[in-house]
Amino acid sequence: MFVKDRMTTNLVTIFPDQTIPDAQEIMMQYGLRRLPVIKNGKLVGVVTKEDIERYSPSKATSLSMGEIAYLLSKTKIYQIMTKNPVVISPNALLEEAATLMRDQKVGFLPVVEGDKLVGIITESDIFDAFIELLGFRERGTRLTIEVKDEPGVLFKLASIFAEFGANITRLAVYREEKGKSNIVIGVNSLDTVDIEKTLEEKGFKILYKLQNK
Repeated sequence: MFVKDRMTTNLVTIFPDQTIPDAQEIMMQYGLRRLPVIKNGKLVGVVTKEDIERYSPSKATSLSMGEIAYLLSKTKIYQIMTKNPVVISPNALLEEAATLMRDQKVGFLPVVEGDKLVGIITESDIFDAFIELLGFRERGTRLTIEVKDEPGVLFKLASIFAEFGANITRLAVYREEKGKSNIVIGVNSLDTVDIEKTLEEKGFKILYKLQNK
């Protein structure tokens, strides 16, 4: 799955010469915590709610509300934004985006094609894609099966499911230690009793069964 398949393209942005109150108003209006900063059609930075809080006077300040409002109104976005933010291509894989977010310790990435901002990918987008990829909300049954980590094991499993005419809709492999793997297989059927029995007869161990009706 590619970044372009999950990114948000209906973007709300801000200009670097706008002020903190402008950013606060936009964030409140659209329920956002971050804004790409655009100049001459190009991404030049990112401003977040945390940036604004960091540059706002402390609650313990002796300044009056009027003085605070005045200071904020004079602070431009380019003064507090993160310049040269980490970005990603729309043609990158979601796994690349997730790894980049973790490595850079950021919760989102602007998606850039050439010099043009074309979208934003967030942690929530990654989580939603993960849920969809593994079919957690689909009707059917998910079996987590412990297997020996050896060639041909997937073929053996698939053959058993095919024997009962079960359509495998999702598949994930989690490698464990000591030559073992956990394979999660999703099928679009709620009746898997005979499949489970055959799996166990063939030496496979079913660790977990989840059904969505």
